Amino acid sequence: MSILTAEAKKAFFKEYGGSEGNTGSVEAQIAMLTHRISHITGHLKDNNKKDFSSTHSLIKMVGQRRSLLTYLAKKDINKYRAIIEKLNLRK
Repeated sequence: MSILTAEAKKAFFKEYGGSEGNTGSVEAQIAMLTHRISHITGHLKDNNKKDFSSTHSLIKMVGQRRSLLTYLAKKDINKYRAIIEKLNLRK
């Protein structure tokens, strides 16, 4: 649960987006948001309960991920199910 370096981001996008340069794919965006959400959640659990700016950004990221998941479910249900399974998201 640390901040990603440039090399780690490239590997991350290669795993979920298909290639290192495919940063705009829906799957890659959902995976990156999921990583950032888990990082901020850990930050808030570590005696930072009153960090309201992080709480606000967490809520915005969860909403953005929800929108992307809804879009993916309408566009391609098989990819949606695969990303839910791969990222271990509750649904």
